[in-house]
Amino acid sequence: MTAQQCFAHKVVWITGASSGLGEALAKAFAEQDAQVILTARRGEVLEQVRQNLKHPERHLAMSADVTNEAQMRHAYAEVLQHKGRIDLLINNAGLSQRALITDTTMYTERAIMEVDYFSQVFLTKTVLPTFLQQKTGRIVFISSVAGLLGTQYRATYSAAKAAIHMWANSLRAEVAEHGIKVSVVFPGFVKTNVSFNALNGEGQPQGHQDSAIENGLNADEFAQVVLKALAEGQEYVVVGGLKEKLGVWVSRLSPHTLYKMIRQTKVK
Repeated sequence: MTAQQCFAHKVVWITGASSGLGEALAKAFAEQDAQVILTARRGEVLEQVRQNLKHPERHLAMSADVTNEAQMRHAYAEVLQHKGRIDLLINNAGLSQRALITDTTMYTERAIMEVDYFSQVFLTKTVLPTFLQQKTGRIVFISSVAGLLGTQYRATYSAAKAAIHMWANSLRAEVAEHGIKVSVVFPGFVKTNVSFNALNGEGQPQGHQDSAIENGLNADEFAQVVLKALAEGQEYVVVGGLKEKLGVWVSRLSPHTLYKMIRQTKVK
């Protein structure tokens, strides 16, 4: 089945859709004639993204903070009111980190976990009754290669991305008999603004780009790989360059070798 055959007319809800991976995924799904629900905090930017999608009249832009449970409950009700169903939920909203453990405050630890783990758990639990009633649908979590490997300057981010991966594994086992599919996507370095917004130890945005991110995969290429994988029904999707894929491969064969490789790598 092609991506268009798989996603045409499907209702796809994407969080963190105002830029980066979320915007690229929104464009890719819209090109396949899906109906896209875009959610992020920046309402004006989000509306501009909607206007730039193919057939903008089919899509909805709903401003909400994923960490605000009341706002997300309201957004969920709005989706059902306008569309009547949800076929794919893409938990994409995320927050990265660039700080050593010794420099990271507990405020920053909790802020990252709130966005990258708890908000995704809450929204999924909120939407789950609709999937159970439909007896169909797919829930997608955007994790990270960092959540599989763990690297310097990203301890909390890596932990949060690993946590959502494990939570998704449990969810997959629990809902499989109800016709619901669960996929986890592990991006490597993709060229977005994630580095600018990554928190330093004090919880402030870093404000500049990393060289690894600057030289990473194009976000639109990432989106095409993800759509193809989801159309094929893949549940574990690693998207990145040779270095990231090698790291994931080594992590399975020899964790000790991986740990040595990470210690010797400049990753900030």
